[in-house]
Amino acid sequence: MWTTRRWQLTNVERVFDYWAMSPVETQIHDLQRRVQRMQGAAVSRLLPSLPGLAQVMGLRTGAAYGVDSASLALALLAGPSQAGEWVAVVGATDLGYEAAAGFGVDLTRTIVVPRPGEHWLSVTAGLIDVVTVVLVKPPVAVTEHQAERLKSRLRQKDATLVCWGSWPRCEARMTLRSSTWSGMGQGHGRLRGRRVVVDVVRGSAPRRSVGLWLPGIDAEVVGVESGAIGLDQSMAG
Repeated sequence: MWTTRRWQLTNVERVFDYWAMSPVETQIHDLQRRVQRMQGAAVSRLLPSLPGLAQVMGLRTGAAYGVDSASLALALLAGPSQAGEWVAVVGATDLGYEAAAGFGVDLTRTIVVPRPGEHWLSVTAGLIDVVTVVLVKPPVAVTEHQAERLKSRLRQKDATLVCWGSWPRCEARMTLRSSTWSGMGQGHGRLRGRRVVVDVVRGSAPRRSVGLWLPGIDAEVVGVESGAIGLDQSMAG
């Protein structure tokens, strides 16, 4: 059985007191969701996503997903966060929170545990009880047994896990194959947008490659028209 600890404010960085500023309707909705989690109701729902990701990889509660870059992780967090869901970040000490806000992550509903150390798994399990999406960057390889136990908890608590790294038997995985920045001239100018090619693998289905602005010139994450990105002209990374 998992055990849940109450973390002191020094261990969990909360940027803002959401309850003091929320409309009554939002508080009621959040309370209902918390009661549902406490009861352990096994449910699954499709979470809101940014427009560019809606047809690429939507997050569903009760499942775990994998990504290989900070930009993909933040893009996945941003959709539910913008819709009012609480999110958490565990173990990602090199994640830029200014960049997170730029993608649309609401830092007033974000819980951060930057250095959980050897307790990263129990911290992640505890946060699944109270937030909708947990982004975790494990410091060690995750075993299939650990992944299965957390997956069971995700189903019970109506939550989603995004792993920045490798996660056994995840629902789907997004990897950044190539990218190129626009806006730079001959040694001058300003970076304005980033076009990427992302590979999506879901179960045993064939790999799917899609083009995205991550982000675009207007700071939005949107799809790139078919053929708009020449792979031979892109830079890996």
